[in-house]
Amino acid sequence: MKTKSLHLTRREWLKTTGLLGATTALASWPAAAALAAETTTPSAAPVWRAGVARKIITPEKAVWLAGYGSKRAPDGKLHDLWMKALALEDTTGRRVVLITSDFQGVPKGMSDRAFELIRKEHKLEREQIMFTFSHNHCGPRLGDDLVDYYPVEDEQVALVNEYTALMVTQLVALVGEALAQLAPARLQHGEGRATFAVNRRNNREADVPALLASGTPLKGPVDHTVPVLTVTRPDGKLAAILFGYACHPTTLNFRTWCGDYPGFAQLELEKNHPGAAAMFVNTCGGDQNPLPRRSVELCEKYGKMLAVGVEEALKQPLQPVSAGLRTAFELIELPYLKVVTREELTPLLKDTNAIRARWAARMLQKLDALEKFSDSYPYPVHAWRLGKELLFIGQGAETVVDYALRFKREFGPGTWVCGYADDMISYIPSRRVWEEGGYEGGANLYEYGRPAFRWAGDIEDRIAASVHKLVKQVRP
Repeated sequence: MKTKSLHLTRREWLKTTGLLGATTALASWPAAAALAAETTTPSAAPVWRAGVARKIITPEKAVWLAGYGSKRAPDGKLHDLWMKALALEDTTGRRVVLITSDFQGVPKGMSDRAFELIRKEHKLEREQIMFTFSHNHCGPRLGDDLVDYYPVEDEQVALVNEYTALMVTQLVALVGEALAQLAPARLQHGEGRATFAVNRRNNREADVPALLASGTPLKGPVDHTVPVLTVTRPDGKLAAILFGYACHPTTLNFRTWCGDYPGFAQLELEKNHPGAAAMFVNTCGGDQNPLPRRSVELCEKYGKMLAVGVEEALKQPLQPVSAGLRTAFELIELPYLKVVTREELTPLLKDTNAIRARWAARMLQKLDALEKFSDSYPYPVHAWRLGKELLFIGQGAETVVDYALRFKREFGPGTWVCGYADDMISYIPSRRVWEEGGYEGGANLYEYGRPAFRWAGDIEDRIAASVHKLVKQVRP
């Protein structure tokens, strides 16, 4: 209780002086300095075991780049793409593995295969694994993710299937390597800030540079927090830095492999902390863009800004994460507003939108084969509690920022809300975004290959009910 009181008082004092996060303020306040020593000393007895592993996943063959609805063959790389795993075990032997990756989107067909193999080979159930992807648009295609986005070419289909199968194999091996590396560790958490994410629904992209230059406040909800979790060995050596941010990795739209701004942020942090694995999760950035954008210089700048946000957290007294791990998971059914019919599909065969026309043709083939469309889709929801201090909420697909803001408000400090977990699916609008419509809230499910144009209007309520149920299970 004393440690918590000191920490809150320090923050209040720094806020009143306008120096929140400044190292000069920390150095000038003895109580804060004492707290920093208490929470970072290598002599603190570890109550966790942690293992870290990573693999390069840059394709060696010409798999097209994912996203943007076009054929994009690779023309080189700025830096390698990565898949990384953090395994955690508490004092009772309970385990979880968090996977981060530079993929644009992981389809259900791929992740389900991986989860089943991990269950068989490593004895981990679905609730113990969270497979996240940054949504980087300079990464490779996987399986049938966004299948109707791309022209159908047999050679490319074969390459994508081959690469996807390889990634399943590598993912299972990666989890095994992380588990094999389990060793005593201390977990600590903190929070920084980065301000380049812009709500793209409420600010016209062309207007943003002038608005920023004039100091005009931008509109719409954002989440500029940078949550940070560190893994430190008993000798004080930093083994991993897990960090998050809510923003699309769409600074770049060319044909060169790289991890966009999260890739540059991870490289910067690993340069600053040799031997540590920097791992990024996208925390509900479905309606957020890095603006302005479309240059490597801006991409590097945003990566640097995000890394600085992480370093800001590391310079402050980090809070230790106590012992104890609890997990919960479920698949809930998200209903479509209306399943598409043959009568609606047939005219779309001649649609000028190539994606919509390909989707209509594929849906009609399914109907011709007497396939019955489901009126809902299984949606993954996770809740992990680490000690008494951290709550991880994992949600599938492109969740808009409202989900992060809501659940952090409802569950309090130490809550991480991760979108882009387990399954790409589509945009997941909040009720507000659904009612407003627009790209993230409108009739765009066809882009993701779903047999409908739009979700039902109550999906936020359904997701929130699941999250509250699972959180109650891990926070009895």
